[in-house]
Amino acid sequence: MKSTKLASTLAIGALLTLGAGQASAAEPIRIGTFLSVTGPASFLGDPELKTLQMYIENINAKGGVDGRPVELVHYDTGGNAKEAVNFAKRLIQKDKVDVIVGGSTSGSSLSVMPLVERAKIPFISLAGSIKIIDPVQKWTFKTPHTDRMAAQKIYEDMQKRGITKVALISGNGGFGKSGRAQSLAMAPNYDIEIVADEQYGAKDTDMTAQLTKIRDTDAQAILNFGFGSGPAIVTKNVRQLGITLPLYQSHGVASKKFIELAGDAAEGVRLPAAALLVAEKLPQSDPQRPVLLGYKNLYEGKYGDVSTFGGHAYDGLMIALEAIDRADSTDKAKVRDEIEKTTNFPGTGGVFTMSPTDHLGLGLDAFQMLEIKNGDWTIVN
Repeated sequence: MKSTKLASTLAIGALLTLGAGQASAAEPIRIGTFLSVTGPASFLGDPELKTLQMYIENINAKGGVDGRPVELVHYDTGGNAKEAVNFAKRLIQKDKVDVIVGGSTSGSSLSVMPLVERAKIPFISLAGSIKIIDPVQKWTFKTPHTDRMAAQKIYEDMQKRGITKVALISGNGGFGKSGRAQSLAMAPNYDIEIVADEQYGAKDTDMTAQLTKIRDTDAQAILNFGFGSGPAIVTKNVRQLGITLPLYQSHGVASKKFIELAGDAAEGVRLPAAALLVAEKLPQSDPQRPVLLGYKNLYEGKYGDVSTFGGHAYDGLMIALEAIDRADSTDKAKVRDEIEKTTNFPGTGGVFTMSPTDHLGLGLDAFQMLEIKNGDWTIVN
């Protein structure tokens, strides 16, 4: 089995050692992707696509993988799960891709899973729902932390603050629903009582009615599970109503875009997120630090502020290419097996070790608990 140096080599910026000969003379490795580059989830899909394009361009400039160029075949779903299924079919049947790295949202990822399982093609999702990898499906993997992990990390922090009564508010999309379910399920394990359970729609522009109900409870903190503009609206409405309770968000808002949308109201908000957002603040001995800084510097040098969502795409791409390199083949079954054997892989989301019973490969320690202070991320100790 080959050594796995592709990701760290590229992240640090050294010469790629896996290329051999002229990449353009060999059959390309085809990476398929369907992402929400436009529409309400564009804050996910846009950095994901930019990341895939940027790294594939760099890989090809340095010789490809085993002398083979990497080709990206991309479709924009606009956040529509039905379109995701159509594009996945096209990637598999027409474009003949070797592996799929994509699915910005939980809904789109879940919708294509039956298709990729039937087609027997490796699929690495970039979405958060635990349902993507629990129960384990043979051909499906993912790189982002799960909503269950987010709820657990948040509840751990609440326990430290002596919080036992929580008001839950969540979006009614796939991510919000799954996060709500996990928040409700995990609460008893941390001796936390959910004293309110409110929801909002993707197109809602004001959540004061739900938050007024929450204000009238004996909640000691508010937990919002959602993504897009909804969490920023909730955050603003909380402050507008004069609610001073601690406010927690999920990893679904782990980008500077949330801070921009919420403005000053974001001050003091806590959320679990990948270490990518605080890469410079990690100790020199942290095994992720070189990868995080390599990715951050490359992305921000080209596109501006980094987000954890682009980082998930980096992790998915590199795990797939490392597997192809170790398999010395694009045979789908061999690649699938090698993805499942991913061990001690330092990515932006954490250090991944997958197995037949774990198609994510991250523990709770892969999350950092962050608090927004003065418009920036700080680590909560």
